[in-house]
Amino acid sequence: MLPLVRKRSRPGEAHGQGSHEVRFTKVTIYLVERRMGRSRRRILTNLARSKGFYVEDILSGTVTHIVAEGNPAMELWLWLRAQGLPLPARLEVLDISWFTESMQAGEPVPVETRHRIQDSSQQLGTVLTSRVSQYACQRRTTLDNRNKIFTDAFEVLVEHLEFSDSKGPCLAFKRAASVLKSLPSTLRHLGDADGLPCLGEHCRDVLEEIFECGKCSRVEDLMCNEKFRTMKLFTSVFGVGPKTAEKWYHRGLRTLQEVVSQPNVHLNKMQRAGLLYYRDISRGISRAEADAVGRIIAETMHCISPSATMTLTGGFRRGKAFGHDVDYILSTPESGAEEALLLRVIDRLRYQGILLYCDYQESTFDKERIPCRRFEAMDHFPKCFLILKLDAMTVEDGGLQNNPEDQRGWRAVRVDLVAPPADRYAYTLLGWTGSTQFERDLRRFARLERGMLLDNHALYDRNKSILLPAKTEEDIFAHLGLEYIEPWQRNA
Repeated sequence: MLPLVRKRSRPGEAHGQGSHEVRFTKVTIYLVERRMGRSRRRILTNLARSKGFYVEDILSGTVTHIVAEGNPAMELWLWLRAQGLPLPARLEVLDISWFTESMQAGEPVPVETRHRIQDSSQQLGTVLTSRVSQYACQRRTTLDNRNKIFTDAFEVLVEHLEFSDSKGPCLAFKRAASVLKSLPSTLRHLGDADGLPCLGEHCRDVLEEIFECGKCSRVEDLMCNEKFRTMKLFTSVFGVGPKTAEKWYHRGLRTLQEVVSQPNVHLNKMQRAGLLYYRDISRGISRAEADAVGRIIAETMHCISPSATMTLTGGFRRGKAFGHDVDYILSTPESGAEEALLLRVIDRLRYQGILLYCDYQESTFDKERIPCRRFEAMDHFPKCFLILKLDAMTVEDGGLQNNPEDQRGWRAVRVDLVAPPADRYAYTLLGWTGSTQFERDLRRFARLERGMLLDNHALYDRNKSILLPAKTEEDIFAHLGLEYIEPWQRNA
């Protein structure tokens, strides 16, 4: 009769435990997927069940032993409290070492102090609500960076790691820089960084050296390194990525003049335009110039479709005074008309004689494939990457950002246009506003904390198996249970 009693007391067993016999009725394990990863969690779950342990697929009030791997205590306990479940006194929150020892023993080993992940917030008397979140989407990050000396060093290291395609360390430094940018005050000594999320050993080493020496030797060495400087130069060209830059460097090329003069260097259309207009598009674009571009496109678009609208996105929407390009979303109330609108805008810009370069990408949007399960900065809506000729007469408040000796009266500017369907506008606006790290953390939060999938197209609730509609950005934040963050506070 005992097996029948066990099954009645565990309604989720048929779904989660499968055909494995439960031998230890007083222990219910929940494996935390954060940091562990889905594949490893599945393997460990199957292992435990094969040895007679009961493992819950979801966190519930019946769980007696929570097992985590690689989660800092503060982050783990913040996450547990965010689940909104009562945490009973008998609950054990344990390191993976307890689980490993139990699997080796073939039974639950006694819980010792060394196994427990203590609630460090209680030990330190810290008020949890005042702590810095590991997610940029829960931090308000303005352009007022009080820790620029540290974040500048991190960003040089990020560039170097991007060139060498070291994705893990690169992301670690990006997250660390993002955390420091959000702080309301300057770090005065290394102890001020205690308890901050995303500051691993390598990041703390950089902080410590800057506190002691005023600079980071690794960063200083990179700034003097020929390859690093050459890679920075080559990747500053429109259409040139790290792989192409690496290839040019290994050919012995060191300057843009050498690239252009080498007959055996094959350049695609985008790279040719990037080199031709390099002097202009390598310089920053002012907000006045961005607004001038907007007026040109708005007038062009109004002639085509008076009901169509456009919205400035990217860094300018986040309050920046300068950017490397101008991003606009074109939208029309008629669903399905957006691609024709974008094509006609391109045609009129070409007719006006101000279209210097155009890379048009038609829509690959498929409702059956949304949202994407991995991070993608771009979306599948119709879009174009342009270089426009901007006349000085169209720019207010200071004119063009040109060299004083330049007498042309115009400059080339980079412009990106995207035209999503009307019902996807809110998601596109959120995605194109950025920053990239804010968007990455927003999607990570949705996946890990809410069981949802978010991208520039949609928000999918995996628990309910439904797509969540949104007319505004506020709707998306509400779906995720997040406080709304203003665009100017997303400079992560």
